[in-house]
Amino acid sequence: MNRAALLRASAVGLLVALGVTLIPATIAQADDATWTVRTAANDFGADRTSYSYNVNPGATVDDALVVANRGTTVLDLSVYAADGFTTDSGQFDLLVGGAESVAIGAWVKGGNDHVVVGPGESVEIPFTLTVPENATPGDYLGGILTSLVEPEADAGINVDRRLGIRIALRVGGDLTPGLAVEGMHVDWAGGLNPFAGGDATVSYTIHNTGNAVLSAQQVGTVSGPFGLLAVDGGDLESPPQLLPGETWDVTFTVRNVAPTVLLTASTTITPLLLDASGSTTSLEPVTTLALGLAVPWALLGLIVAAIIVIVLVFRSRRRTAARQRAQEDARVAHAVQSALRARELAAANADQPKG
Repeated sequence: MNRAALLRASAVGLLVALGVTLIPATIAQADDATWTVRTAANDFGADRTSYSYNVNPGATVDDALVVANRGTTVLDLSVYAADGFTTDSGQFDLLVGGAESVAIGAWVKGGNDHVVVGPGESVEIPFTLTVPENATPGDYLGGILTSLVEPEADAGINVDRRLGIRIALRVGGDLTPGLAVEGMHVDWAGGLNPFAGGDATVSYTIHNTGNAVLSAQQVGTVSGPFGLLAVDGGDLESPPQLLPGETWDVTFTVRNVAPTVLLTASTTITPLLLDASGSTTSLEPVTTLALGLAVPWALLGLIVAAIIVIVLVFRSRRRTAARQRAQEDARVAHAVQSALRARELAAANADQPKG
C-alpha cells in the first residue's frame, strides 16, 4: 500500500506536529477527542513531549504511555506502534493501523493491543523497544498511538480518531548523512514583448541518501552563458525534515530572466543535521547545474520576417537591375547595328561611279 492510500485510509490523521528538532513534538488533540496521551514519568524524565532514544543494535528500552479519559463514558482504545513518514504536504505522520511497519512500528511491543479506560481515569501502558542486532545505524522516526474507531452517522463512514506520541530513535554506528539533487531541469517562457524577459521555472528532487534525518537550506539562480545576467531565485522555502530514503520535490520560478538563448540554472543545497539537543550542524553544500533554452520566439520571428523582407527586396532589385541591363544591352546592340548599316550604306554610295 502506498503512502497516498494510507493517508486516504485514515479519516482523521495523526495529530502530531513535527517540531524544530528531532526530539520535541507538539501533541494536538482532535476537538471531539475525549482522551489525552502523555509520556510516563520515569528515569527518562517527567516532562517529556516525545520519546527519544540513542541505543546500539541489540539494545532494549522499557518505557510507558499514559492515557487519560476526560469523557463521561468508558473508552476501549486500540494501542499500536507505527513507522513514521513525511507526507506530501511536508508534515510528519504515522502509518495507519494494519499497515506494515518495518522499523519502530515493528520493534515496539506492548503488553496489550487494547486498553479500557474509565471516565476520569488514567492508565499507564508499558511498552518495550527492542532494536535488532542487524539494525542499520542511523535515524528512525515512528510513534505509539491510541485509536478509537466510531461510526459517523451523518457521513455513513467509520472515523478513526488517533492520538499518539512520536518516537525518535538513533541506532549507534557510523552516521553518514547526505542529500542529493536529482532530475533538475529549467524551462523558460517569454511573453509577446520580444524585448522583455520571461519566467524561468526550475524543478528538482531532494533525496535523503544518508542514514540521518535532514532538513536543508537552499538557494537558486538562473543566468545566461558564462553567468551573465544572473537573477536570484529569492527566498526558497526549506524542505521538511526528511527521513533516510525520502524525497521532496522542489519547484520555484524566477521572474524577468533575459532571453539569452542558453540558460544555466544553479541550486545549492546545504544539509542541516539536527541532534537530540536541538542544535543544528550545517554539512557540506551540494551544488547542481541544469541547462535550458531561453529563445525569444517573438524576436526571432521578427528577425526571420526582416530577413525575408530583405531577401525579397534584394531579389526584386536584382531583377530590376537585370531587366535594366538587358534593356540597355538591347539599346546598345540596336545602336551598333544602326551605325553599321549607316556605314555600309555610306561605303556603297562611295563605290558608285559619278556621272
